[in-house]
Amino acid sequence: MKRILLGLCLAFFLLPAVAQPAGKTVRIVVGFPPGGAADVTIRIIAQGLASQLGQPVVVENKPGAESVIAADAVRTSAPDGTSLFMGTNTAMVAVPSARAQPPYDPFKDFTPISRLGSFTMFLVVSPRIPASNVAEFLGHVRANPGKLNYASSNSAARLAGVQLLAPGKLDMVHVPYKGDAAALNDLMTDRIHMMFGTGTGVPPLVRDGRVRALATLLETRSPLLPEVPTAAEARIQGLSIDPWSAIFGPARMPADLTARLSKEINSVLKRPDSREQFERQGFVPKGSTPEELAAFHKAQWDAWTKTVREQGIKFE
Repeated sequence: MKRILLGLCLAFFLLPAVAQPAGKTVRIVVGFPPGGAADVTIRIIAQGLASQLGQPVVVENKPGAESVIAADAVRTSAPDGTSLFMGTNTAMVAVPSARAQPPYDPFKDFTPISRLGSFTMFLVVSPRIPASNVAEFLGHVRANPGKLNYASSNSAARLAGVQLLAPGKLDMVHVPYKGDAAALNDLMTDRIHMMFGTGTGVPPLVRDGRVRALATLLETRSPLLPEVPTAAEARIQGLSIDPWSAIFGPARMPADLTARLSKEINSVLKRPDSREQFERQGFVPKGSTPEELAAFHKAQWDAWTKTVREQGIKFE
């Protein structure tokens, strides 16, 4: 009886160690530079998660290589909940599906934890482009084949650009960037003529007249720029982009640890103070269970690869 009681006591005291991330600090690795939409959004989440977990949560920026560096840093970490990855369509779908030798398997090498939500994206053009709406812009591109270029700093923006130009077989030169900030700087100076930018950096520049917004990819108009029409209102055909983000951990994370992290992240997403900050950034929060994220990830993979195959899209 003493041995049984001792065993029960030990089991009771060991449960908290399994039910929460081990170690004093949790790091969330993001594959984009500081100051962009992904960075600002994840810092809001990290702050809330720190108070939920009762331990430090830090954001670690590892930009470059289309988020491969950031993904790999988490993929090779211990599955103890102290290393998490802010995964987006770029790292978790585009890169592994477009490369002949993928750097990792997005399904086998990671543990899905929770969706975070979607970024607002605007179609913006240089103020020197003689176009006040999408139809005029596409007409200008048609009249200047190969003379204009467009930027992208992530796969969602890249695919949106391809889908915008594909129906009319329009010719623009693609220029990849590591983040929106550098691309927007070049857009303002007319080195870049068009891009799909996120809600963090675009609205102030539009209000100051330094760039021109022609449409938003949201289903409804964004409160950040309510005068900008939706893609449907602008009669853009064929756009099927969801610039999503989610939290993943290394493979083989314990189920109870994964469930607890998911629960705490979802609590952060629902907090009034978090939602107020998200709205200012044009981020639409939408959490999930680990199982729901796994299903969503698979659906995004299937839709992406189908579109790329049907349209013959090639990514650098």
